[in-house]
Amino acid sequence: MKHERITMPTRGEQAMQVLSKFGELAWFKLPTEVNPTYGYPQVPYMGWRYRAPREGLAHFLESAIGNLPTEVEWILDSSQRNWVLTPTRITRAAGGLANPAFSEAAHLINSQDREFCLKAQSDFHVIIQHLEQLEVPPV
Repeated sequence: MKHERITMPTRGEQAMQVLSKFGELAWFKLPTEVNPTYGYPQVPYMGWRYRAPREGLAHFLESAIGNLPTEVEWILDSSQRNWVLTPTRITRAAGGLANPAFSEAAHLINSQDREFCLKAQSDFHVIIQHLEQLEVPPV
């Protein structure tokens, strides 16, 4: 008897599936949960772009995420072509998403505040689960 192994989608695959409910993705990025070299947890932040974002979708997602009880504060920035969901702490530390210091700020938090990273990872899981359960708003 052959045993089939059931594989669960990765965090990135699950996030892409959930975001795809709301429109066709043109681009997506999410760092790994654990630093591959040093093994410490990494704070999640996610970037994506829809091929043709629907009117009002950004506000709908911002409201859905903003109303969740999370351990850390989150922001969804949809002001640029690529939308970014990130803990507000990274954005503040970097002086904004467009600042080249963003990745350095994320790295400092990753390497110096594991408790924050774990809380943010837990929140991220809750956010993705919540978005997964939402009905797609009518056009």
